[in-house]
Amino acid sequence: MGLTGIQIFKLLPKTNCKECGVPTCLAFAMNLAAGKAELSACPYVSEDAKALLAEASAPPIRPLSIGTGENVVKIGGETVLFRHEKTFVNKPGLAILLSDQMPEAEVAGRLQRFKDLKYERVGLTLRPEMVAVKNDSNDPGKFEALVKRVKAETDAALILMTDHAGAMAAGVKACADRVPLIYAATAGNADAFVPLAQEAKCPLAVRADSLEALCQLTDKLTAAGLKDLVLDSGSRSLRRAFEEQTFIRRAALVQKNRSLGFPTITFPCEMTQDSMKEALIAATFVAKYAGIIVLSDFRGEVLFPLLVERLNIYTDPQRPMMMQQGIYPVGNPTEDSPVLITTNFSLTYFIVSGEIESSRVPSWLLVMDTEGLSVLTAWAAGKFVGDAIGGFIKKSGITEKVKHRRVIIPGAVAAVSGDLEEELGKDWEVKIGPREAAHITAFLKTGN
Repeated sequence: MGLTGIQIFKLLPKTNCKECGVPTCLAFAMNLAAGKAELSACPYVSEDAKALLAEASAPPIRPLSIGTGENVVKIGGETVLFRHEKTFVNKPGLAILLSDQMPEAEVAGRLQRFKDLKYERVGLTLRPEMVAVKNDSNDPGKFEALVKRVKAETDAALILMTDHAGAMAAGVKACADRVPLIYAATAGNADAFVPLAQEAKCPLAVRADSLEALCQLTDKLTAAGLKDLVLDSGSRSLRRAFEEQTFIRRAALVQKNRSLGFPTITFPCEMTQDSMKEALIAATFVAKYAGIIVLSDFRGEVLFPLLVERLNIYTDPQRPMMMQQGIYPVGNPTEDSPVLITTNFSLTYFIVSGEIESSRVPSWLLVMDTEGLSVLTAWAAGKFVGDAIGGFIKKSGITEKVKHRRVIIPGAVAAVSGDLEEELGKDWEVKIGPREAAHITAFLKTGN
């Protein structure tokens, strides 16, 4: 960031109109300086001020998008070296590699795995997002055909991989509306790739054999008007690639090096032939600091740990992981099944729902929004108390699913039972469950 909050404030209109979403221009200026706001949010900033502030308000690592729709992959935009300093912003995209020289059965298998390998966790769907299509045949027709097939059969964000301008032109034409990543411009083909990226308005990957050469190439491309770039330092060994990923991030954030202020792409698929070693390399780049990670293939036992690692690292450490408020059936509950209630802290939900499953007693689990707090913490904060719980139960819709009027509350908050009964009315019975989730299984089995 080139300007401080006060310096930015001096260039703003100082109307305090609140249309930017914050109460004062000074607050907006501080958000700009911290990278928490976009200059476009101010409707009254002058053109002269825009010109001065555009560079200063830009994130040190440029954000960009690949793909469209719900499966768009957003990378870049990072502002810190370590997630505990603030948070990491855009998780890396995970890509599977396809070649236009692969046998039909292999292509079909990889596409099927891309579509099938999805996991539900913490109320989220964890899945890979990208397919990298490589032109090994040097045949533009075969490359275009494979790109069209991937586009037709999946919602993947595409990476088009070829050094040949003719094949790239055919690939881009086949999927320009999907906003693919063009990989990769080099010192030898940049003049041919730049017009393709500009005409299709697609991001362009840049590859060089050294960081110095990479800087020279990005400077050339940005001078030509290209802003959405992805960096490949060319390293294909873990040690060197790891060092360069760290150097690029530090150069962009600490040294304010605009030549390296772009997200990166890494290729564990080209660093080893061992699938487990490839997974370990990919795990390294999830943490440090890849924007895109290309894998040779997807296997559930490898992909799921990578998706969970990515979820954990790219979850804001200042905000608890939460479930969505609502009614969750566990097993196949009926109108006679018991009703339990808990908070929306994700760990609490998974522990409680897991114990209910273990009991083999189909049940309805009400999950109440307590801003991600656990049961006792929410109770202490006044968010999981009798009147609040009662209001939620009335509005939840659970009375449309069961014919009885009984609810089981955590034993740790037994003190709220009286207030809850008063809030719900005499038709309801409030039962006090066990204090510890580990005892829920026995509690449900015995019908207590």
